[in-house]
Amino acid sequence: MEVKKDILWRVYLGFLGTVVLGLLVIGKAVYIQRFQGAYWKSLSDSLHLEYRELDADRGTIYSEDGSMLSTSIPFFDIHVDFGADGLREKNGKRFKENLDSLSMGLSTLFGDGSAALYKKELQRAYQNNDRYYLLQKKVSFEQYQKLRRLPLVRQGRNKSGFIIEDREKRLTPFGLLANRTIGLARDYRDSSGKQVYKNVGLEKTYDSMLRGVSGKRLVRRISGGAYVPIEGSEIEPENGKDLVTTLDVNVQDIAETALMRMMIQNEALDGCAIVMDVQTGKIKGMANLGLMPDGSYFEVDNYALKTSEPGSTIKLVTLLSVLEDKHATISDLVEINGGEWILSGRKIEDAERSPKNLLTVKEAFEHSSNVAMSKLAYYNYAKDPGDFIKHYEDLGLTRKSGIDLNEEFRPMVKNPRRKDWHFQTLPSMGFGYEVMLNPMQLLMVYNAVANNGSLMKPYLVNRIEKDGKVLKEFEPTILNKKICSDQTLQQLKECLEAVCTDGTAKLAFRGAAYRVAGKTGTAEVSDGKYKYSDGVFQSAFVGYFPADNPRYSCIVVIKNKPHALMHFGGDVAAPVFREIADKLYALSVNEQKPFLAKAGDDSASYSWKGYGKDLRYIMTDMKMPFIDSASQGAWGYALTRNQTRVVKELNITRRTMPDVKGMGLKDALFLLENLNLRVAVKGRGKVARQSITAGAPVSGNQTMIIELD
Repeated sequence: MEVKKDILWRVYLGFLGTVVLGLLVIGKAVYIQRFQGAYWKSLSDSLHLEYRELDADRGTIYSEDGSMLSTSIPFFDIHVDFGADGLREKNGKRFKENLDSLSMGLSTLFGDGSAALYKKELQRAYQNNDRYYLLQKKVSFEQYQKLRRLPLVRQGRNKSGFIIEDREKRLTPFGLLANRTIGLARDYRDSSGKQVYKNVGLEKTYDSMLRGVSGKRLVRRISGGAYVPIEGSEIEPENGKDLVTTLDVNVQDIAETALMRMMIQNEALDGCAIVMDVQTGKIKGMANLGLMPDGSYFEVDNYALKTSEPGSTIKLVTLLSVLEDKHATISDLVEINGGEWILSGRKIEDAERSPKNLLTVKEAFEHSSNVAMSKLAYYNYAKDPGDFIKHYEDLGLTRKSGIDLNEEFRPMVKNPRRKDWHFQTLPSMGFGYEVMLNPMQLLMVYNAVANNGSLMKPYLVNRIEKDGKVLKEFEPTILNKKICSDQTLQQLKECLEAVCTDGTAKLAFRGAAYRVAGKTGTAEVSDGKYKYSDGVFQSAFVGYFPADNPRYSCIVVIKNKPHALMHFGGDVAAPVFREIADKLYALSVNEQKPFLAKAGDDSASYSWKGYGKDLRYIMTDMKMPFIDSASQGAWGYALTRNQTRVVKELNITRRTMPDVKGMGLKDALFLLENLNLRVAVKGRGKVARQSITAGAPVSGNQTMIIELD
């Protein structure tokens, strides 16, 4: 019995101990959760470190003359870590001392709230110990520069808690100008957090080069799920490369202005205009305009690279084929039967009815006879249509042009071996139907005629650069050295000029100060959205100028609204071509050849101030003899004296205002800011004027205004 009691006593004691231990564990858990939860959670968060991508600065796209067409501008997101040691030490003394002045500064800088409101928000965030408080988003570089000079912020990140995160935004300084050709650079993160790049135009084709190589930044997770960058942990990104294009800002502006004027006048649906340098194939301007829902026009798509049935502009290929294969000459006669021809039940007719039943090949071309050109194609190639298609291949019309843009549509040129080839295909191709080409391809063919038979590949980029150093340069590429014989070429040129003097474009080019060669084109549109019966016409004109010494080739293609009263190529597209040609010809006339003369000694006096070592290095590197009458002082100035260059010392003291006139901005800012002066800058160039006279006493908190000229 005693043994039983002893055993029960031990069991009860063990059970009681277990209960007490369990209560202690539960109590401790409740205590940790209720009273220490925030502490342990923040400690856990602080152990979560990870690397995040750090975007590189995207490269800049330039025109051929150095104008920026697309560039990146920085902006900044501003956060504050109110748990920073510098803000918390000595019971928040630093924060409290600077709060009023900081609030006033932020209110003045951003203008989105009163100083009292900023003070209230900052105090609340400080009391909540917010580790990643968002102060402002998308702050401009100018605002960022001013922010750095505000009280507390200027003491640095560790003491102020201010966290600056830089971003970038793509900017096209010329707005609409060549917008679709240059393209858009858009990026975003999808639902999985993956960075997605969605670009078009040159921004898409050369994306990998423009984007550069991303860097990495170590971030630490804080309470609330936010991530704070750890200073000094960045792996610097490699910035993108720059593109120097073939585009000329003046040519682009002329082309877009002329195209826009006609689009508005005729309420057109869409249109494009391309200007090419004849000898090289460089694209000097490429305008694309489409009608927006609100009635305005915008570069919404690259119509220059979209295919359509070309209409009468393709008659040059038909003419080239029959001339080159010796089936006809331009003086041979073609019967047009009053402008109608019925082939196995299908009627082919001319838009412009000729009073004559017989026309020479040249007359048929200049008056754009559909009957004549379809007959030339049908009667000369019906037995072996492959010979006709061979000319399309030699002219590069069965493949893409190869221009450095990814969105070019593939052409559709039927082949006799295809199932959709039928006996009507050949005559239809003779005057511009049953074939799909884009304006760029057509321009290449006309440019080849202007270039004495050399078919050039069109291109948009001259070179790729990095920090001013040329990494890759693109040269003109000949796709076909000779598209036809010189005899054929001469006849083609004669016919193209006749179109502009006696044919369908004679009114558009009447009174021109130069000779033009080209061809009009008018085609009914059937593109899926519209059918032939909808009355939508595409107007075109393509050619080159001046005809006797071609410098530019150009194509204009405009899709008109349904049942537009004015829709012929000579009425709609040719005037746009004329406006472009007139202005470009005027520019070329105004170009003056430089006057060359032997350079003598420069008797003009000049001076340049700046950092002494830089002055000596530049003059030595440029092999400019000089007399160094200065000691090894930090600052100096160079001047001419009796046609001799002299470097003298510039005396600088911290007590008197220096003379910074003649300095570059970099040197002037460095010198003045080291004297604790606030500097405001106006203009560009060298310092021409300063608001505080040189030699005046320097005192704290002074503002110096320097004007550059």
